Amino acid sequence: MKPDAIYATPLDEIVDFEFDDKVASVFPDMIKRSVPGYSTVIATTGVLAKRYFSANSYIYDLGCSLGAATLTMRKALQGQQGKIIAVDNSAAMIERAKVLLAQDLADFPVEFQQADISRLEIKNASMVVLNYTLQFIQPEQRQKLIDNIYQGLRPGGILVLSEKIAFEDAHKQPLFIDLHHSFKKANGYSDLEISQKRQAIDNVLTPETIPQHRERLIQTGFSSADVWFQCFNFASLLAVK
Repeated sequence: MKPDAIYATPLDEIVDFEFDDKVASVFPDMIKRSVPGYSTVIATTGVLAKRYFSANSYIYDLGCSLGAATLTMRKALQGQQGKIIAVDNSAAMIERAKVLLAQDLADFPVEFQQADISRLEIKNASMVVLNYTLQFIQPEQRQKLIDNIYQGLRPGGILVLSEKIAFEDAHKQPLFIDLHHSFKKANGYSDLEISQKRQAIDNVLTPETIPQHRERLIQTGFSSADVWFQCFNFASLLAVK
């Protein structure tokens, strides 16, 4: 695993964060050290796939990055009939994800696509995964994406939505930001790295509160939408059609 040192030295200019080749090359280390509970979310995504997948349906992993959730679900569904469609708009991510897939011995079919998930047709889906992806979509475009996912899900199908979250409470918001920064420092990031990364990502990542997410999901038509996991300012919801 190549260590993430992208923001380890002072930068003359902080440009907006993007999932380019530089980020893709260190992504496993970056996300492990940056997102509390990430390994739990990925592992449980596989458990949920085994529970909710229905034969001859599709699972969509939207914003799949290097395919961690895809590979976990693939292992859980060995011997089943269907397909995982893993989509990301980053060519660098898709290229590396294909290499990792080639090294995996599970037999469940996977199709990687480089595409804009907001323009993707979702169909015959028993499960859709949005792990830390909706937060990078412009807020005014999020409802349309969730509507599209809902329409493409089979009855009883699920959406797993994992996100960095915000808090309306004036005490909780700074508290959980500080706890998140402490998590990063405990994982070896310096104050400089934390500061520069935050500057780079603030313009492209817009978090919402859990009530905002739940309201959108319920208004879309999901019968339930509940938090199944939270650590600091990161949470994952499970919505059922």
